Amino acid sequence: MNSHTEAVAAQSTGPLEGVVVVDLSRVLAGPYATMLLADLGATVIKVESPQGDETRTWRPPERDGESTYFQSVNRNKRSIALDLGDAADRDVVDKLLSRADVLVENFKPGGLARFGLDYESVHARFPQLVYASLSGFGFEGPGAALPGYDVLVQGASGLMHVTGEADGRPMKAGVAVADVIAGLHLQSAILAALHERSRSGHGQQVRANLMSSMLSGLVNQTSAAVNTGVSPRRMGNEHPSLFPYGPFATAEGQIMIACGNSAQFIRLCHAVGCPEAADDPRWGSMSGRNANRGELREVLEQQLRQQGPQHWSAVLREAGVPCAPINDVVDSLDFAEGLGLRPRVTVEREDGTASSSIAHPVQWSRSSVAYHTAPPRIDEHRQWVLNWLEAQS
Repeated sequence: MNSHTEAVAAQSTGPLEGVVVVDLSRVLAGPYATMLLADLGATVIKVESPQGDETRTWRPPERDGESTYFQSVNRNKRSIALDLGDAADRDVVDKLLSRADVLVENFKPGGLARFGLDYESVHARFPQLVYASLSGFGFEGPGAALPGYDVLVQGASGLMHVTGEADGRPMKAGVAVADVIAGLHLQSAILAALHERSRSGHGQQVRANLMSSMLSGLVNQTSAAVNTGVSPRRMGNEHPSLFPYGPFATAEGQIMIACGNSAQFIRLCHAVGCPEAADDPRWGSMSGRNANRGELREVLEQQLRQQGPQHWSAVLREAGVPCAPINDVVDSLDFAEGLGLRPRVTVEREDGTASSSIAHPVQWSRSSVAYHTAPPRIDEHRQWVLNWLEAQS
């Protein structure tokens, strides 16, 4: 191991230190899962085709000529470009797998079989390996042949049907939420499989797909559908079960208010100057507030329009009423910093350029999260990986 390899390896700290992940995934769901594992100390080796991960070309936006999309889910990884159709490069992959704890892939179901990298073939050679697979719509049956793009799943899962204005068209979310949820599900499955391996000594395959993850992620909406047989409807920014819960007009723009129970509603009425509304029998229960939300909105907004959102934010927080501003994404970072959350992290490269990203969302009382490697340029760490393999042999 050369000095550079030792320096980088020494920076790998966290609860997953010592876990090695070979990342054959690309785009978003898989790379998001593996980045979270890397944040927690796993050594993640990103194996890309010679053309690179598709998201390297997804721009604008970009920084220093590189896609910010790619940068969002690929920090703390080392990149090596390998052609799976080349026997010598496949030999490198096999050497990596012989030293790995986890393989993550999101090829089309069955697509790795021609390289001898399907689960059955890999498990026979490396029975200790946790083999994690992602697809769009499943692994058997008609769904296995469907391409797994997030926007297709947002449409097919019903997410778009329940998103948008009540009298408007179905609307996708502003982020690839199906990919993100699937990545989170895959990460938890990997951790569970590693824990099970510590008892059994054997690896196994875990499989997640975007469609099932999105149906799970729709929580109360899919619960309503499966229990009643009736599909939930679009309600814009309204909540089907809670009110007041959403944006409310003030003298200047809107403020988000969220009353999840009657005690919070009573505090809201007193804070905005209409205590009599709390005693109105129409609004004495959550079901009543839902049934009569139009009249209640008029009463509340009549008071809220007397001041702007900053005024009401201070007043409502003091009264113990849940509220928040409606920020754009840049403002949201400043808002989070104002709360002491420190959302921004920056990692510098050896050439002096830097990559900024959003901090890992979980804090630990004893373990640590490190940001030691900027999102890699394609094949940037070839020599590091080869030196690491040699040192492990």
